[in-house]
Amino acid sequence: MALLQACDFGGEPPFQRLAGRHQQLRHAHDRIDLPCFAAFDLLKDAEGTAILERYYVHYAEMARDKGIGLVLEAPTWRANADWAAKLGYDAVTLADANRKAISLLLRVRAAYETPQTRIVISGNLGPRGDGYVPGAIMTAAQADAYHAPQIDTFAQTDADMVAAFTMNYVEEAIGIVAAAKACGMPVAISFTLETDGRLPSGDSLRQAIARTDETSGTYPAYYMINCAHPTHFDTVLQDGGEWRQRIRGLRANASRRSHAELDESADLDDGNPVELGLEYKALQAKLPRMTVVGGCCGTDHRHVDAICRSLQG
Repeated sequence: MALLQACDFGGEPPFQRLAGRHQQLRHAHDRIDLPCFAAFDLLKDAEGTAILERYYVHYAEMARDKGIGLVLEAPTWRANADWAAKLGYDAVTLADANRKAISLLLRVRAAYETPQTRIVISGNLGPRGDGYVPGAIMTAAQADAYHAPQIDTFAQTDADMVAAFTMNYVEEAIGIVAAAKACGMPVAISFTLETDGRLPSGDSLRQAIARTDETSGTYPAYYMINCAHPTHFDTVLQDGGEWRQRIRGLRANASRRSHAELDESADLDDGNPVELGLEYKALQAKLPRMTVVGGCCGTDHRHVDAICRSLQG
């Protein structure tokens, strides 16, 4: 935990996260088949592990060249029981895959971390169901029990934190925070938003953060927004409320498409990297504590580079 405390996700922005790994692997030069968007499945053999390592090394080199920090995110967004079962994993092999993911990131950190480029290792979690549709909503207690095994596995490694992405209803986020708190793991919660700036469940972002903080004693280290274009939530941030101080990170889509449109799309909409960087810059006034940045759907190294250049300019 020392690295997380030392970095404190503060200092001069930006603190770089990664781009849209799953779509990048599927559409870029590697043309990798990822059933269920389960990037962790690549860890089952040396070839797949090498593909992932190349991906991480690229961003580690970028962060080192820019002299900024980096959050290396484990490719474990789908590495929970229900999704992994579709790919033939049981509890034992799934836990092993989660451990392998952290081991890979630790190797990259050992090779690329410098005093200027501090590297945080994050064990990533995703929703039990679809990332875009709430579907069968769990209670907070059910979400705690469901996600606890993955979080406990991360807690037994040298991961610095856990982070839950594409959370589309509040109860699941609350359960994940409870499970992380029980393990003593720092946790970040990233909500996804529709084109109206609300969670797919209909909750406002402000309500989602307030409820999660209230039930957990403000345990999350910070909150993020991911898998939404800045134009989808820009107006939501205009009220000037103090709640915005809890949002430290952003992984926006390059695409302006809705979740439904993205789900049905056969092509990768990569938008305009420079324009996206400028939109991040414009959001700084509304998100004054935004120091952890990256990309989601449609993004790659070009977008992350443009975002960092814009925020550093």
